[in-house]
Amino acid sequence: MKPVLLPDAAASLLKSGARIMVGGFGLVGCPITLVHALDRKGINNLEIISNNLGEPGRGLGVLVQKKKVRKGIGSYFTSNPDVVEAYLGGELEIELLPQGTLAEAIRAGGAGIPAFYTPVGVGTDLSNGKEEKKFNDNKYILQHSLKADFSLIKAYKADKLGNLIYIKSARNFNPAMATAGNIVIAEVDEIVEAGELDPEEIITPHLYVDYLVLKEESL
Repeated sequence: MKPVLLPDAAASLLKSGARIMVGGFGLVGCPITLVHALDRKGINNLEIISNNLGEPGRGLGVLVQKKKVRKGIGSYFTSNPDVVEAYLGGELEIELLPQGTLAEAIRAGGAGIPAFYTPVGVGTDLSNGKEEKKFNDNKYILQHSLKADFSLIKAYKADKLGNLIYIKSARNFNPAMATAGNIVIAEVDEIVEAGELDPEEIITPHLYVDYLVLKEESL
């Protein structure tokens, strides 16, 4: 059976300076309970890989407002003006990737692939400092894959073994991040007995999940 932790106990596994992946597209699919537990723990200097950094005072935006994020790696940061202000003020480092490249870099990290070539971003500022090669007369740039010390993901249900199912668009980055973190903590709405989930609905097998946390807050 997979250990079920209280949110604060799960957050205590993380240390300042950790590199973490956080699932979600904005607030949808974001493990809000775990993020708020991180805030209460008071760690800082975090490097966060996520599609974006939440909204002002909501989700990962809480950590940005309190200056606990050193670097963000993602694809869509401009919906949160706090992120823009912190970046322009030199308080936050940003690594911007096209959204498909971000998703593939996480998937590759989880699959043990160290890097891959992509045509996306060739000839733009996003290719600065990246190796360029030609394949079949087309230009590609080298993108390193992404892994993290911890993946904090959000699923709909887990069984007691740690198998996960997702609901609708909350599926976004979470399944890929479940494969790319050294330690994976899954926040779920409900935990059911082993055997209650339809095997055809299970997206993340239990072997990728280390700990479960029950959701305490709604989006």
